[in-house]
Amino acid sequence: MTPRWKNPGWNVWGLLPTHLIMLCTLIIPIGIIILVSFSTRGPYGGFDYVFTTAPYKQILFNEGWTGELEFNPQYLIVVGRTLILSTVTTLICLLLSFPVAYFISLQKATLKVMLIYLVTLPFWVSMIVRVYSWIIILGNDGVIEKTLRFLGLIDDMDSLLHGDFAMLVGLVYSYIPLMILPIFASIEKLDGALVEASHDLYGSRWTTLRRVIVPLSQPGMLAGSILVFVPCLGAVLEPMILGGGKTMMMGNLIQLQFGPARNWPLGAAISIVLMSAVLIFLLWRGLRAVRKESRELLA
Repeated sequence: MTPRWKNPGWNVWGLLPTHLIMLCTLIIPIGIIILVSFSTRGPYGGFDYVFTTAPYKQILFNEGWTGELEFNPQYLIVVGRTLILSTVTTLICLLLSFPVAYFISLQKATLKVMLIYLVTLPFWVSMIVRVYSWIIILGNDGVIEKTLRFLGLIDDMDSLLHGDFAMLVGLVYSYIPLMILPIFASIEKLDGALVEASHDLYGSRWTTLRRVIVPLSQPGMLAGSILVFVPCLGAVLEPMILGGGKTMMMGNLIQLQFGPARNWPLGAAISIVLMSAVLIFLLWRGLRAVRKESRELLA
């Protein structure tokens, strides 16, 4: 008698609830957003189901008085700022997270569990509360200004809020745990014998780190970079609260279109462009990893 779990039909029907959940919560909503992105803006906001590519053209062009298209870089500036801040945030998180993750991996089991708990502790607090806390730190008469004034380094200073620096600080603080955990998991799986072999071959600590630990930790570093970079692209709270709404990123640009501007087709078009860019990047990384693994197997 064939075991039930080896029956192909069981595999299909057993995963049916998962497929239904993905269909209702992922596929259908994305389809609706795609449909809205090709719709016409309603006279009082919202959208009408009249097919048009105008929302996508509006990302790059404005319609002039005579009906011709005029190049408008304002949305490209927002996209560029978002990509730059997301990339810098990812690099800073990577540089700060690796030594932290490596330090945690060297500790005893009990202390290791406690340190991992401390890393995940910020997720127990609302993101809004955590981002708002930086207003007290970076704002006028805040913690930084009071400390510098107490040390006699300054008499007065401008607020550090409402700029790219404040948003960068908020993004790093918000997403750095997502970088530490994958790197820690990757370092934790390293074979200690490889590190000992490096030392036996007279490799210095720097050489061992550069030639052994870092290359073998690359899967965790890549996973952490994706987990940080992708949420940064759609960040809303940091530009709104720390940027003061003066410096816009793609997340609050989309929110603006679905909210006060009531231009749903344009907001949907920007969302699809952002999602498509992320999917293309992830597919490129996935295909590259598969090809690399294939070459290693053939070698």
